[in-house]
Amino acid sequence: MDDLDVVAAIYEAMAAKDLERLIELISPDLVLDQDPALPWGGHFEGHEGFGQFALTLTGTIDSKVAIDAMFEAGGEVFQLGRTKGTVIATGAPFDIAEVHRWRIEDGKAVKADFAIDTKAMLEALGS
Repeated sequence: MDDLDVVAAIYEAMAAKDLERLIELISPDLVLDQDPALPWGGHFEGHEGFGQFALTLTGTIDSKVAIDAMFEAGGEVFQLGRTKGTVIATGAPFDIAEVHRWRIEDGKAVKADFAIDTKAMLEALGS
């Protein structure tokens, strides 16, 4: 698989909630960052960190990523799209722009930077 295929497989595994497949595609040395202003945001490392991120995210919102574009540039894969779903505590709907930047090495994700319209997400969360 090339890097674009790896990232596409990660999104497929996330949509299917296939933890086993995600672990295959994510390096034990993964570093993931997202704005710490978000309840699930912060700096996470390894499979354990990814698990912590995912549990907090899925405990706060029920969402799907709608991919508008995915491309490679400078040795990284960029995914542009929207996160659409509802806030679990209130049922409030959201549809918010996001961009993810991935670095893939030897067929596994080693770095992920997730960016979302934080202000819009915090408004949806009622913060």
